[in-house]
Amino acid sequence: MKKILLLAALAMFAVACGKPQVQVLSKGLVFPESTDAPWSNCHASTLAWTPEGLAAAWFGGGPEGDPNVKVWFSRLIDGQWTAPAMIAEGKDADKAVACWNPVLWQAPGGPLRLFYKAGPRVIGWWGETKASADGGKTWSEAERLPDGFIGPVKNKPFLSSDGVLICPSSMEYPDESWKLHFEFLPPSGAVDGKDLSRTGELEDPEDLRAIQPAILDHGKGKLQALARSRFGGLVTTWSSDNGRTWGPVEKTGTDNPNSGIDAVTLRDGRHLLVYNDTPVGEGQWTGRRSPISVAISHDGITWEKLLDLDALADGEKGELSYPAVIQAPDGLVHISYTFSRRSIRHVVLKVE
Repeated sequence: MKKILLLAALAMFAVACGKPQVQVLSKGLVFPESTDAPWSNCHASTLAWTPEGLAAAWFGGGPEGDPNVKVWFSRLIDGQWTAPAMIAEGKDADKAVACWNPVLWQAPGGPLRLFYKAGPRVIGWWGETKASADGGKTWSEAERLPDGFIGPVKNKPFLSSDGVLICPSSMEYPDESWKLHFEFLPPSGAVDGKDLSRTGELEDPEDLRAIQPAILDHGKGKLQALARSRFGGLVTTWSSDNGRTWGPVEKTGTDNPNSGIDAVTLRDGRHLLVYNDTPVGEGQWTGRRSPISVAISHDGITWEKLLDLDALADGEKGELSYPAVIQAPDGLVHISYTFSRRSIRHVVLKVE
C-alpha cells in the first residue's frame, strides 16, 4: 500500500513539475501572400484586443525608410481578417516620410490608440499618435508627440497598478549607441503634454546597446523589461517602484540574433516570451531570424522553450521576426509576426 501511495505521489509531482502543455489552435496569414497589396514589403506587426475583438496593424510599402511606407490595419471578424486599410502616413510639412513600428493600445473604457514613428530614418524619427472610438473603423487626425518622446518604440505599453501608462522605449544614435528609456503617459495614451514624463537613459555598464524593450509584471510594483541588444543575447532590467526607476541593463544568457522580441505576463503569473532562438553570427552583430519560438518562465530569469512556431528551411531566404503577443479575455494567447516581409502570420495558442 505504501508503495502504491508513493508511486501516486511521484506521478502527481511529475505532472505538477512537467513541461507546460501548449496547443496551436490556429495558424494563418492576416492577408494572403497573393493579395494585390499596395506594398512590396511589410513588417513590425502589433496586436490589441478591443471591444470589437482582435485588431492588428503593421507598416507596409517599399523598403524600410521609403516615403511610401504607411501603417495598415485589419480586424478579425468571425474568424476572417478584414481587408487591410491604411490608417496612418508620415508627413514632414508637405513632404511624405516613412512610417515605422506601429503599436496598438486599447485604453480601458477608452479609445483604441495607435502609436507610430515617422521620419526618413530611425535616427531622428519622431513619435505620432491617433485614436479611434469605434475599434479602428475611423481614426482621429495624427498628433505629434513632444520632443524627447516617441511613445512605445515597438512593444505594447503597460498600465501600472497606480494608473500610469508606461511606454517601453529606446533611441538609436549616429555613433551606433543604443539606449533604453521609459515614458509615462495618462491611461488613455493622450499626449496633451500635461501628464508626460520619462526616465533618463538606463545605465548600460557593459555597453550592451539594447533597444525595443517588453515589460513583464511580477506584482507589487516589481516590473521587468526584456530587450534585444547588439551584443547578441537578450538583456534585462528591473524596477521595484512601478517603473519609475530602473536598474542597469544586464545579460540574461538567452540567445537572440539582435532581433525584435515581445513578451507578456499571463493572468496566472507566468511570463511568455516570443523571440528568435538563434545566436548572432561569428564576428557579426546580427544573425538568422529563424526559427521564431515561444518560451515560458515563472521568474523571468530561467526560460523554458515550449515550441518553434515557424522555421525556414536550410538555405531558404527570408525572416520570421518582430513578434507581438497578447492574452485575450478568454485566456488564449494571440501572436503575430513578420512572415518573410510578404505577410503577417497570426497564431493562436492555448497554454496550460
